[in-house]
Amino acid sequence: EVHVAQSGGGLVQAGESLRLSCVASGFNYDGYAMAWFRQAPGKEREAVGCIDSAATSARYGNSVKGRFTISLDYAKRTTYLQMNNLKPEDTAVYYCSWGGDCSDAADGTWGQGTQVTVSS
Repeated sequence: EVHVAQSGGGLVQAGESLRLSCVASGFNYDGYAMAWFRQAPGKEREAVGCIDSAATSARYGNSVKGRFTISLDYAKRTTYLQMNNLKPEDTAVYYCSWGGDCSDAADGTWGQGTQVTVSS
């Protein structure tokens, strides 16, 4: 059974940075993908980005392009979400998910979520 555990998050001021981590375990596939999503109160879930185990590049949602970076440590099965120049509108619960590839990561195994709060 695949298990996904997240860490990081917290309260920062606008313009500051945070890094979230997400480690997946319990699988033996060579290929996989890990994605990040977020959901703010009263809003729909938004895709932040995704990276697959080829790790040649990550895909990003338009609202975070140029500020957020997703990376993957394949051996550690850990993905990182580096968030720079944070804005109050980035405040949300951030979730990591694991799947076979980026197209189905949302249907895979999810982490517990972590709160990110950006004050103005």
